Amino acid sequence: MCLIFLNSVILWRALFYLKLTYSMKRILIFLYQWIILTPIFIVITIFTTSIMMIFSPIFGNRFWGYYPPKWWSRLTCWLSLCSVKTTGHENLDKNTSYVFIANHQGAFDIFLVYGFLNQNIKWVQKASLRKIPFVGKASEIAGHVFVDNTSIASRRDTIIKAKKEIVGGVSMMMFPEGARSKDGKLLPFRRGAYRVAMDMRLPIVPITINGPFDVLKVNSMKLKPGRLEMVIHKPIPTVNLEQKDLRSLIDQTKEIIYADLWEKYK
Repeated sequence: MCLIFLNSVILWRALFYLKLTYSMKRILIFLYQWIILTPIFIVITIFTTSIMMIFSPIFGNRFWGYYPPKWWSRLTCWLSLCSVKTTGHENLDKNTSYVFIANHQGAFDIFLVYGFLNQNIKWVQKASLRKIPFVGKASEIAGHVFVDNTSIASRRDTIIKAKKEIVGGVSMMMFPEGARSKDGKLLPFRRGAYRVAMDMRLPIVPITINGPFDVLKVNSMKLKPGRLEMVIHKPIPTVNLEQKDLRSLIDQTKEIIYADLWEKYK
């Protein structure tokens, strides 16, 4: 069965790169998305989340909460016929905890970062994602943190829980914009991730993401295979920073992320 799936993906990828008209490519992509990709994605999602829910409570979520979804994410990118380019891994130390912040272009941001960052991360994500079958429960067991913005107390509890998960080389991943961009361009950055980093004296690592906006736009179900790019920038120390430095830190990281955006996203 796996060989049949693999051969199907190879065949469709080959067809996609043939010199066909735009309309023919769109038809092929539509058929591939709903006949091959979607069923496979559902199966590997159920399999991955089941593995996480079974083994994480027994053996801990440091391994089982990270590696299964890492390969789930990689498979999703490859099955979606997307090419992936990453740079900047030499800036990171696997034994150091960081607070990663990235621009948020679309759903494929998650697959790109989770699959190819190569750092054990815990996500800070919207509370509404807890309701997704299998995924919500698996995320909770894996130690990911759900953001509840209903009150100041809820947000404070979220930060406290996040701090407990970021130890021993495990890092936190956040999208400071708080929502996916509707045009691929940057939205205002919120302060939560920066406060955690400063409180815990952890380096902040800006990440520039390009491509997911075009692959699957917000509120769209139409897949458009294309390039995905992740640029990992140098860590910014927070050890000697104070509260008065918060605004300049936000501006600095936003400028760094902006500098490596593709021109159409600027």
